Formats: sequence, C-alpha cells, structure tokens
Amino acid sequence: MRLRLFWKILFLFWLTFMLIVEGMWVIYTLFGGHHRPLDVRVAERFARQQMATAEAVLRREGIDSLRAVIDAWPAGEQTWLTVRPVSGAPEPAPIKSHQRSLPPLAARVAAPDGVIYLLSYDTSQLQAEFRPPGPLNIPLPLVTFGIVGGLLFAAVLAWYLTNPIRRLRDGFSQLAQGHLGVRLKEHVGRRRDELADLARDFDRMAERLQQLITSRERMLHVVSHELRSPLARLHVAVGLAQQDPRRLSATLERIELEARRLDEMVGEVLALARTESGSPQLDDYLDLNRLVLTVANDASFEAQSSRVKVETDLGEAASPPHPTVKGNAELLRRALENVVRNALRHSTRGQTVRIEVAPDWAGKFFTIKVRDQGPGMEPKALESFFEPFVQGHGWVDGQGFGLGLAIAQKAVQAHGGSIRAQNLADLGLADRGLMVTIQLPFGPQGSA
Repeated sequence: MRLRLFWKILFLFWLTFMLIVEGMWVIYTLFGGHHRPLDVRVAERFARQQMATAEAVLRREGIDSLRAVIDAWPAGEQTWLTVRPVSGAPEPAPIKSHQRSLPPLAARVAAPDGVIYLLSYDTSQLQAEFRPPGPLNIPLPLVTFGIVGGLLFAAVLAWYLTNPIRRLRDGFSQLAQGHLGVRLKEHVGRRRDELADLARDFDRMAERLQQLITSRERMLHVVSHELRSPLARLHVAVGLAQQDPRRLSATLERIELEARRLDEMVGEVLALARTESGSPQLDDYLDLNRLVLTVANDASFEAQSSRVKVETDLGEAASPPHPTVKGNAELLRRALENVVRNALRHSTRGQTVRIEVAPDWAGKFFTIKVRDQGPGMEPKALESFFEPFVQGHGWVDGQGFGLGLAIAQKAVQAHGGSIRAQNLADLGLADRGLMVTIQLPFGPQGSA
C-alpha cells in the first residue's frame, strides 16, 4: 500500500517541530530582553578576570612582571591583551557590554615607575571560542533534539492518523470484492474521535448492505421456490388430464387455483418492485378517514371466522373537516390492509385489533396506529420486521408470500411518511401485543 499521506504528515510535522524548536532559540537569542547569550556572559567574565589580573600586576609590580604573567598564558591567549605606553590622560570610562556581543575592554594603568600604559583586551576571539557550534549559533544538542525528537513525534502522529485510514481503505477494498462480513470495530480500539466514528459508520453501512444483499438473495430463493411449487403442481395436473380425460373438470379447477396463486405472488412481487422504484402515481387527494374505515370494515368481515374483533375510533357518521392526503389511494389501502391482516393473522379467538387515526395539527401529519393482542416480537426481530419474506414472528406466511409488510413500508415511504413497529410491553401499554405506527403528511390542499 502506498503511504503517501503517511509521508506527508511525517514530513510536515517533523519540519514544523524543528522550526518551532530552532525558531524559539533564535527568537530567544535575538529578542530575549536582558537575557544575554551564554557565550557573551562566559567571555565577559573571563575577559574581566584577566583584565583585573593584568591591571593589578602592572600597578603593583610594573611592566616586566606583567609581561612575565602574559608569557605564562596559553599561546593563543597572549595576543588578546595588548599593552602600550601612552601619554598622561584621564582614564577612559568603562565600556558597557552589549547584550548580544562583547566589545573590546580597555583601561589606562599607571605603573610604579610613573609610566601610563593602555591595556586593550580583544574579546571577539574569546567570544568566538565560547560560541556554541551549529547553524545560527544553535547548540548541536538542540539541533539533534529537533531532528530526532521531531522525527519520532511526527512518525507516531502520522501512524496514529493514517493507520485507521489504511484500515478503512482495506475495509472498502474487501467490501468491493464482495466480503460483506468485514468489520472495523475491532481495529478501532478505544479511540473516541472522528476516525473512530467513521469506522463505526462503515460497520453500520456494511451491516446494512449485508442485510439488504441477504434479503434480496433470500427473496430470490423464496420466490423461485414458491414459483416452482405451483408450476410443478400445474405440470402434474396437465399430466393427469392427459392420462385421464374423465377428470378434466377437477384438473382444470386445480390448474385455475394454481394459476391464481401464481398471479397473486407475481402481483405482490411487482407491487414491491414498483414501490421501490418510485413509479406509482401520487397525484390524487384522498380522505384518509374513509380509507381507514373501509379497510377496518373489510378486516372485520374477514375476521368473523376466527372470532377476532376489529375496532376503530372512526364512526360511520361524517367527521368534522380534516386535512386530506395526497397520494395513491389504492397503494395506501393495500399498505394499511397488509398491516391489519398481519395483526389479524397473529391474533387468536376473542382478541381485538384496534385501529386509531389522529391528525397532528402542529406537525401537520396523520398518525395511524394498529394494535393487536398477539405475542409481540423480540426486540432484535423488530429490525427485520418490514423485510421481504419475513413475517412479524420470523416465519414466512403460509397464506401469503411474506411481501405484505415490505410493500406497506415502501408505500408509506413513497408518500413521504414513516412506519415502525413496537412492542406494547416496551411502551408500557400492555403486557403483550404489537403496535404498528404509520405517519403520513398532510396534503398541500388540506385545511383545518
């Protein structure tokens, strides 16, 4: 893998670290106020000590003793101090040393024989000897610290930033190759930054993509299986009719039944495909109360055989003026019918399915609630409640094809609404049962 970002971060932070360290030294040296560089202070102290020694020897013992002292100095230092006689004159004022450099030192001293000598000490060579080596007079240890320390700091920082990015790149590469089970959570560790959030979002995306692919594969598998069964029965019926023409009437009835089942299943598959593609026409304005009441009446009639009661908060009488809904009445009717039938299917004798419709004037949307008294669902199973070929309790419907709730979800979403399923026990409304909540926005021509 090419580490272009790694080297960019490494070089930039290393250069920045070095510039900060060395720049602070330069700024301190140039604009440090009363703080003088170490070489100036050391050179000044050494030069003043030698000047004081030379003045004392010359003043007490004379020029010969001074020359003897100078001869005892190292050869390189003997040239720094020059002594020459001068005519009598007042002693010059002491020269103040500069903060960044040390000027030459000079003094007039009278020897015991009455001759006045001028002592001049050259401090430039002395200061150069104590000046630290390195660029811009930066000490070599500081330069070494800037290079090595900056390199280590930049390397650790670059690795810390690029390692999760490299993991993400590998994850996307594996995902593109079809490995949908790849997850980055284990590589994030205890990070709590934006890169960790990005890795967790990647995991959610991969998990959702895996669910969708698995759902599509399961749907194709179940559809192929469901199609194969009636087709096989059709072949058997045709074969029986050919073998025994006297059973033609019964065979034709069987063929008609299997053809109707095929037609229903293909119709549901096409309805799901149309709702997912967004092709339904949504230009009609409908009275949602009447549509819900129609579905409730049909469901109540169908539930007579199972002794399940269907209740609604809507009456036959005309209701007060209420907003309308813009959309496709047939599509919404089918969606609500699928939800109600699912509630009836999981209800037993003596139980009640209740349908409630209420407008939210502040939010400008309708809320439809369908509650049953069935066994409810496990919280984890609620995530796949509206997936194709997955029923409310995790099994494919024997009377349908497991597409009703998926069609309901797509239909509601096509109208700009939302649908969700919740256990009544989680809401504190009952010990058991399930509630499906549908929200649909008001139509633009709706009025209070």
